[in-house]
Amino acid sequence: MRIIIRSEGPDDYPIIDLVNNQAFDRPNEAELIRKLRQTSEFIPELSLVAEQDEMVVGHILFYPVYIKSGDIQHQILSLGPMSVLPLYQRRGIGSELIMEGLTRAKSLNYKSVIVVGHTHYYPRFGFKPASRWGITSPFEVPDNVFMALELEPHELQGKSGMVIYPEVFKEV
Repeated sequence: MRIIIRSEGPDDYPIIDLVNNQAFDRPNEAELIRKLRQTSEFIPELSLVAEQDEMVVGHILFYPVYIKSGDIQHQILSLGPMSVLPLYQRRGIGSELIMEGLTRAKSLNYKSVIVVGHTHYYPRFGFKPASRWGITSPFEVPDNVFMALELEPHELQGKSGMVIYPEVFKEV
């Protein structure tokens, strides 16, 4: 079955909520996505859905956050949430969403991405522990689940510091 990856549209909002609620078995991620859509920094081209047989079965969101290095802030994208309906998981849909999202992010001149995620999943896309660059999470998470990826070589060199997420991330 062929998967189509495309930018979300307003008609997709209810099904994106459903996909996230079923994938995570809680409403937090769907609520986060709804709130992020209302911000001025939301990037519609980086909120993607995976469609199979004209049905949305997956979703991924990339959102700008910042690495605070002293008085300087460096923009970076945050990957997540990413969700796939449970019945469609382990079929490569998440991988397709990630690869297309990274390709689009690079085409929009974003140079690096962070993620809080599974240590055996994200490294296959090139993610490495963010601590490698001296980048820390504001959340209490194990070092090996807070990862970063350079979309441009050496992009993260000299950009150590704590990642700053918008307040909406803390609200959900």
